[in-house]
Amino acid sequence: MPGSIHILVVDDEDTICEALSAWLTKEGYRVKTAGSGHEALALMQQARYDLYLVDIKMPGMDGIELLAEIKKLQPDASVIMITAHGSIQTAVEAMKLGGTDYLCKPFDPEQLSLLLERVTAARALREENTALREQLLESNVALLDGFVAQSAVMQDLLVTLEEIAPSSSSVLIIGETGVGKDLVARIIHMRSEQASGPFIAINCGAQSETLLESELFGHERGAFTGAVKARRGRLEMADNGTLFLDEIGEISSRMQVSLLRVLEEKNFQRLGGSQSIETNFRLICATHRDLQKLIKQEKFREDFYYRINVLMLKIPPLRERVEDIPVLADYFLERYVRETGKPIEGLTQKAIDILTTYYWPGNVRELRNVIERAVVIARGRTISADELAFLQHGSNECRLGVMTLKEMEIRHLLATLQECKWNVSQAARQLNIDRVTLTRKIKRYGLKPAQIS
Repeated sequence: MPGSIHILVVDDEDTICEALSAWLTKEGYRVKTAGSGHEALALMQQARYDLYLVDIKMPGMDGIELLAEIKKLQPDASVIMITAHGSIQTAVEAMKLGGTDYLCKPFDPEQLSLLLERVTAARALREENTALREQLLESNVALLDGFVAQSAVMQDLLVTLEEIAPSSSSVLIIGETGVGKDLVARIIHMRSEQASGPFIAINCGAQSETLLESELFGHERGAFTGAVKARRGRLEMADNGTLFLDEIGEISSRMQVSLLRVLEEKNFQRLGGSQSIETNFRLICATHRDLQKLIKQEKFREDFYYRINVLMLKIPPLRERVEDIPVLADYFLERYVRETGKPIEGLTQKAIDILTTYYWPGNVRELRNVIERAVVIARGRTISADELAFLQHGSNECRLGVMTLKEMEIRHLLATLQECKWNVSQAARQLNIDRVTLTRKIKRYGLKPAQIS
């Protein structure tokens, strides 16, 4: 409820402080004002505030400096920056330091209302999330919409997921291929305010820039050769829902600029069109690449990164959470036993030992495929080491801790090629190497599609 939210407005212009104080008080919030950064810090010593509205351009201590001090004293505080000079660079600097969002003078009261509603919703969820965390800690296994976890790191991730899902902020999901980034994105959507709207997904690394642009923005009839009729794009289809951009690290700088403009202006035009189309969606992005490294290499825009990375979820690879392997194996086993109707009761201890010592370059997706294959070929009432012999290749070369660098590279190349359906150009982009280099590696190692289990 607004009445439980305590706001501190910091601006050196008395008229701004008075106007915001009057309006926010009318909306039901508790409001205090300060005319400088130093005054704001003094007030923080006397009371705790849930939300700060901070002007960037102030004499003495400016808004950026005050933001840094606020985050030191109160890391969980929400800070909205207000500026009459709303350059992208200033916004990026503020978001680097932990700013929640920014508004430009003269600001839109409706936009500020939406931001304040998010804070209110977050506070309402606090007690619920605390109870959820305690519940997960008391349980050995957590299951959330098909997401299975036993390890502490994954149960903690589920709690974080529950915390961020109700907001409308952009989410960046990071993790290796096959860890379940798409599943996490769908869970966020199903538990968000956009749940009643569409979930529109697209793999940015699976198509050329021209095709991706048409898929996202849509096109009018005659926009290009072959455009025989108008077509809605994913941006338009995702209105009032969620747009999931998988492998966001693969898009060009030009496409990043186009998407950044859509995120800021909430409208776009179809290819070949002149009509402005309004769209309002929650953005979730995912990547297996190191975007910070790409920024340093000037292959990814810093301003776009901070716009899509308001909230981040990092999913660890399966080999770093071995406790989850038996639980996931049982989960997939039950699923495929139900589908096939086979009378399989479980896995032998030796089979579990094989699964927990395997390197899993393809992560959860590979484990799912392995269990499906084991169920298909199983002849007894259990999954034994015999059904998993193909993982060992006659030796321990793929068991965790004893793989050579060459063996690890081969497994990684095969997993990526499989993910890309042996599209060498796409796989090369995901591996961050050129096509010629990947072709040479395929020839050197004698890699073939038949090698992939």
